[in-house]
Amino acid sequence: MSVELLSPAGNLEKLRVAFAYGADAAYMGFTDFSLRANAQNFSESDLAEVLLLKQRYGKKLYCTMNILFGEAELAELKNQIETIKSWPFDAFIISDIGLVPILKAAFGEKVELHLSTQASCINSSSAAMYHQMGFSRVILGRETPLSDIRKIKDAVPALQLETFVHGAMCMAYSGRCLLSSHLTGRSANKGDCSHTCRWNYSLAEKLQSGDLALEEQQRKGVYYPIAEQDGYTTILSSKDLCMIDHIQELLDAGIDSLKIEGRMKSSYYVAVVTRAYRKALDAAYTDDTSWRAYRDDLMNISHREYSTGFFFGSGAVDPEKGSSIDKSTESGYLQEYLFCGFIGEKVKENLYALELRNQIRVGQNLEYIGNDILYLEDSSFTLLDENFQEISQADHGKIQYLQSDKPLSKGYIIRRLSMVK
Repeated sequence: MSVELLSPAGNLEKLRVAFAYGADAAYMGFTDFSLRANAQNFSESDLAEVLLLKQRYGKKLYCTMNILFGEAELAELKNQIETIKSWPFDAFIISDIGLVPILKAAFGEKVELHLSTQASCINSSSAAMYHQMGFSRVILGRETPLSDIRKIKDAVPALQLETFVHGAMCMAYSGRCLLSSHLTGRSANKGDCSHTCRWNYSLAEKLQSGDLALEEQQRKGVYYPIAEQDGYTTILSSKDLCMIDHIQELLDAGIDSLKIEGRMKSSYYVAVVTRAYRKALDAAYTDDTSWRAYRDDLMNISHREYSTGFFFGSGAVDPEKGSSIDKSTESGYLQEYLFCGFIGEKVKENLYALELRNQIRVGQNLEYIGNDILYLEDSSFTLLDENFQEISQADHGKIQYLQSDKPLSKGYIIRRLSMVK
């Protein structure tokens, strides 16, 4: 089979964008059973549209059920299993082995099971064991280097291997950090991570003992002891993963599916990242170099500093600078552009409905992007209200129109530089 590009679908809009911008498959979840409980996720009211999208694009859809199930969640899954059967899922992503007999009973022995990265499968012996249990694919832990991936594939060639190639990383075995649960009562293993590793900490001297401790910016006087080994503190925020410059190495290692992280990120993020990796993956089989322009556009979405994570062991590389770096960062998000919304239906020649998420104003320099359009610049557009009267600004939640002489199509994304007021 050809190598799959797998994109996140945190809601119906993002599913539509993922398919339109080049994903071969998308993964989604239900709030009760997904490790992205705070994503909008999907409900029964979305089913009809999901079925239409599947029919229109002919792409695959995977259901993410990767929480660690307690008795209450297990009972709820059994209650909802008949409803879940009405969805057009091609596979289920699970980490709890207890779901194997439940899903086989509901969907038959040949149900396609993908092992979640939550299971931390990072060696050939584990991979072989999961394959024997009925898993057709393993989503490797992000800490698996390319050299080990090749060994796993050689040892279990019939097993599909999937790996994350872009997005956020955990400073722990993938997804198994307990900091959030400890400090806020919000469990990362139940889909409610508060991202405590990325809070702002400083060194403080505990008043009574005089020992050094971490103090979080918003929690003055609450101290967390520092345990230090080999010169590193226990709480670190990771850089974002970006492997777009190393597609060929991933293919050579035997990867079957390239996965993009980001169900809680914007539709703009899903579009830009999906199309960049689509172009890069397609170019791996040709001499085409046009993908590099789409690759450079990855620097324009909201992201932390990029690195190649653990794929090359300790030799992580910054895709923006081409230099060796560590995997932690002191920086927050970098954001060049603001996602403004979508071009809607064409009303008449050069006139389009607007589906806005952020305000745009006359005179600003807008950019429109599509799945095969890097960007179109436009500063001479006209904005119209619901009565087709000219206005100076357009806002989210209103009926408004854009008049432009650019060759636009429904679904194009509108963005502008984020520093524009």
